[in-house]
Amino acid sequence: MPSSDRGGNHAAWTGFLIVAFGVLGLVGAFGTYAAQLPFDRAVARSATLDKVLAAAHAPNPEAAGAALRPLLDDSADHVLSGPGTLDARVEAERTRMLNELHDEARIYGFRLRCYLAVITVMAATFGALVMSFGRRNP
Repeated sequence: MPSSDRGGNHAAWTGFLIVAFGVLGLVGAFGTYAAQLPFDRAVARSATLDKVLAAAHAPNPEAAGAALRPLLDDSADHVLSGPGTLDARVEAERTRMLNELHDEARIYGFRLRCYLAVITVMAATFGALVMSFGRRNP
């Protein structure tokens, strides 16, 4: 084969490798959407806790609280019943929920970093393998 033909083949393999790493970048970019899930949950739960405090001043606070139970999810039992005033229970639950979701966010971040590291190593190995095939076949 002429040397210019081999250079074109090498350029095609290099382009393929660049595209493979581009796909890796897209995987990482989409992974960043998962990283904000605990924050989104914390904001939504905090807004619901604010609604519970507002519902306490409604004409029928028990019915208003019961209507918010599905939105409170696992916070419902901590907020709607138990010792202390409603304000104290809401603040205690807000603190508990924020701590729990903070821990969840750290776990998500660690898993995403591990996931991206594994995918990067796999893409590099795949790229090196593909490039070695390109070198072997003149």
